[in-house]
Amino acid sequence: MMKLLLTSAGIKNASIQNALVDMLGKPIAESSALCIPTATYPMGGPGSAWLFITGRASTPMCELGWKSLGVLELTALPSMGEDRWVPLVQETDALLVQGGDALYLAHWMRQSGLADLLPSLRAVWAGFSGGSMVMAPNIGAEAVSWMPPGGGDAALGMVDFSIFPHLDHKNMPENTMADAERWAARLPCPGYAIDDQTAIKVIDGAVEVISEGHWKLFTHPIHD
Repeated sequence: MMKLLLTSAGIKNASIQNALVDMLGKPIAESSALCIPTATYPMGGPGSAWLFITGRASTPMCELGWKSLGVLELTALPSMGEDRWVPLVQETDALLVQGGDALYLAHWMRQSGLADLLPSLRAVWAGFSGGSMVMAPNIGAEAVSWMPPGGGDAALGMVDFSIFPHLDHKNMPENTMADAERWAARLPCPGYAIDDQTAIKVIDGAVEVISEGHWKLFTHPIHD
């Protein structure tokens, strides 16, 4: 059963945290987690990864009081034997996925083998920003920064919609609703624009929006 909690900026409010606990099936204090900082390197670098891992970022995930917490760095996995990491991923309750470059993350998920493993895992995939966008069929040309070897804006396609995070963020003037509408118009699939108080819960393809903020679903993309 694939369980995805796709957020804009982490576990920002009680509604999102309640959804996470519901998906875990037990309290966070009784749950294990592995955090994945890989997506941040092309954008935020090692400092950003450290802030996330140590719970000092503004995107609450690692600091929620997990029973155990480890780091899963995807760029290291291809040089390791699968016996060193696959059992840990199969046993963990949650994968906490940092934001950053969604296409870089998608590339290393494929290279490491995690993308192929993911549908069989019991863990909740809790991502924010790029860590959520990576599940989409496409991220949108506007969101492309790091260019994958094959080019384009295709991500993993594990859901049938795309995500525009940080809607109307006060420090991101390029993330207005008008910007989201232009982004959605170029997509080959539906798109959700979500603010930092919003998450999208997906269990075996069933989608539910969890929000204490605002969001919009663009269901009829208009192509140029």
